[in-house]
Amino acid sequence: MMTAVCSVPVTPMRKDPSHKSEMVSQLIFGEYCRIHESSKDQWVRISGQYDGYEGWCRDDQIAPIEPSQYQTEDKKLTSQWVSRLEYNGLPMMVPFGSSLANLHNGLISWRSNKVSYSGETWIPQKDQRDIETIKRIACTFLNTPYLWGGKSIFGIDCSGFTQMVFKFLDIPIFRDAQLQALQGETLGFLEESACGDLAFFDNEEGRITHVGILLNDQAIIHASGKVRIDRIDNIGIIHKETLQRTHSLRLIKRYQSPS
Repeated sequence: MMTAVCSVPVTPMRKDPSHKSEMVSQLIFGEYCRIHESSKDQWVRISGQYDGYEGWCRDDQIAPIEPSQYQTEDKKLTSQWVSRLEYNGLPMMVPFGSSLANLHNGLISWRSNKVSYSGETWIPQKDQRDIETIKRIACTFLNTPYLWGGKSIFGIDCSGFTQMVFKFLDIPIFRDAQLQALQGETLGFLEESACGDLAFFDNEEGRITHVGILLNDQAIIHASGKVRIDRIDNIGIIHKETLQRTHSLRLIKRYQSPS
C-alpha cells in the first residue's frame, strides 16, 4: 500500500471522488496518509495516519513518501498562526499545527520533493498539559470560522478543533464528536471539571452533535459559527452576547489529570 503526505497547506477529504461531494475532513500540510485506491480524474481514497479517517482527495495535493518515513514517531508541529516554508524552492504559507515529521537540520526530503523550514517548532510532550498551555493553544484558534469537515486555522468544525488542540498536547483522539465521547473518563458533575476537559452536547434525538473544551466550570471554548468562548452551566451553553441557550449538555470527559 502506498504512503503519502499532504503537500499543500490544506487538502479537503471528500465523501466521494468529486469536488461537489461533501467535505468530511481535511489533511493539513505534512500529515501522512495511506492510499487505498484510485479513481478517474486524479482522485484517490486515503486514510489519515493520525486518526485513520477516510476520504477522497486529489492526487496532486499529496506526495509519495517512503514507508520508513510513514512509520516514524517523530512529532514536530509548526507553532505560529501561519508559518513560511519553502517547498521545492518556492514559498508556501502553512497553517498552525502543520506536521514537520522527519525534519532534520531544517530540511525534509519526500522522495523527489524537498521542504526547507527555519521557523519555530512545537514538540508535543506530556509535561505541556498545564492550564496555561491548554489556553494558549486553544485561544490561538479564536475567531476561526466554522467549516464543516475543517480542522485548520483557516476553517474548523467542533471536533476538528478539539482534535487539533489535543494534538499539541500529545493526546490522540478520534475525529468525530460521537467517537471522541467514547474515549476518556466520564465526570459526574460540571463542578468537577477542569481546564482541558471536553464537554459533549446532544440534539433532541439524543445524538451527540457538538463538543468543546472547558476552560473552567463556567466557560467553554468551542467552534460554533466561529471559535468562541461562551458561558456554560449544568444545562448547557449560553451564548455570551445573545444570552440564548444554544447547546444541551450531555456529558463531560477527562483525558488527562488536571495540573
